[in-house]
Amino acid sequence: MADSPPPTRRRPPPWAPLLAAVVVTLPGLAVRGTGAVAGLPLARAGLYGLAIVGASLLLTWAAEVAQLDVSPGVAIAGLALVAVLPEYVVGAVFAWRGGNAFQQYGPACQSAAQHLSGHDSPCVLALANMMGANRLLIGIGWSLVVLVAWRRTRSRHGTLLRGVRLGREHAVELAFLALASLWCLSLPFRHAVGLVDTCVLFAVFAGYGARLLQASPEEPELEGVASWLGALPAAHRRAAAAALTLVAAFVIFACAAAFADALVSSGSVLGVDEFFLIQWVAPLASEAPELMIASIYAWRLRAATGLGALVSSKVNQWTLLVGSLPIAFAIASASLHGLPLGPAEREELALTAAQSVFGVAVLGNLEVSTVEAMALFGLFIAEFLLGALLPPDRRGPVRIGFSVVYLASGAAILSIKRRDTMALVDDGFRTPYPELGTTR
Repeated sequence: MADSPPPTRRRPPPWAPLLAAVVVTLPGLAVRGTGAVAGLPLARAGLYGLAIVGASLLLTWAAEVAQLDVSPGVAIAGLALVAVLPEYVVGAVFAWRGGNAFQQYGPACQSAAQHLSGHDSPCVLALANMMGANRLLIGIGWSLVVLVAWRRTRSRHGTLLRGVRLGREHAVELAFLALASLWCLSLPFRHAVGLVDTCVLFAVFAGYGARLLQASPEEPELEGVASWLGALPAAHRRAAAAALTLVAAFVIFACAAAFADALVSSGSVLGVDEFFLIQWVAPLASEAPELMIASIYAWRLRAATGLGALVSSKVNQWTLLVGSLPIAFAIASASLHGLPLGPAEREELALTAAQSVFGVAVLGNLEVSTVEAMALFGLFIAEFLLGALLPPDRRGPVRIGFSVVYLASGAAILSIKRRDTMALVDDGFRTPYPELGTTR
């Protein structure tokens, strides 16, 4: 008797992840609406965090489908923009509270200065969320894509991947990221992040957006939920993308601030520094879907697509996210005063800006080698662990030391890659966009 063929595994329908993402938002919304588990901050933080993860996935799929209707550059920028919406909400909430405190105490009052520069003040927590999101994106995101692709090629082909190379058109993202990074290097020398910084960083993003508008539409390669949505008739597809965006935005605006508050309360219960939780746990929850999708692209040997989306996210975070905080603070405080910076915040900003410069230097030739990816990951993990293990009053030398390492390493890499870097600057600012699809 002939052997019967092995049973085939039934794959879940393509819309199953979409349904799952919607379902995981429901408990958080229920808790937000009913006030349940009010005395259990850890439970609230977990449920709100799951809701944000689900909403971020919905936003990501909606933005991917939008590539069918707009130019690829604008779609990638839009994808990156909506993916970091939770950071905007959390940062704006804390900056708004800081502005209220500033107005309450009065700008000339010594109590206001003490309150707003304390380790647990709203202004400090707003900056913590912003800086954690930026450092996670490069230290974990960029390196993860390269290392996942390296592991995948090794398992499938028995060969080692030397690195991930971006297309020439990504010189635009890197050129404007370099501009924003150079400006942000000046922030540690100030006593506030103000509206002038907002104007400069928003202008950088506007220039970036104007360059992306020059790109020609292309047929994107969609997979999974995005592919299923993309196969719908045009009117249904656009309606579905709009509905996903509205639902996700509602979830984020309903749960993001509550998630941050639950993390602060959880820190008190666990005896964990709330600055640490806001800096790392809150951004990790909101960026997990983006990192996961980028890793899936890398696993499917499309690492350049995943890395390109993360680079675009970094541009958005380093311009719009940083620039939005002084606006919220100024409106809430009814003043033109900037978001106050204490010594620790200036050190954190220096470290974040230095890592950004290092990341731009690594991608100066539009390629991240596996060695460079390991350096990005290793430096991030080292400064993260030292910062987590040391008490707050002993973290200053660590921040300054790693800032120097990042800047010195970046300068060395830029010197080695100087010809590629000059070509990148030329492509980023001067070369007509259609020509960026060709090789040099």
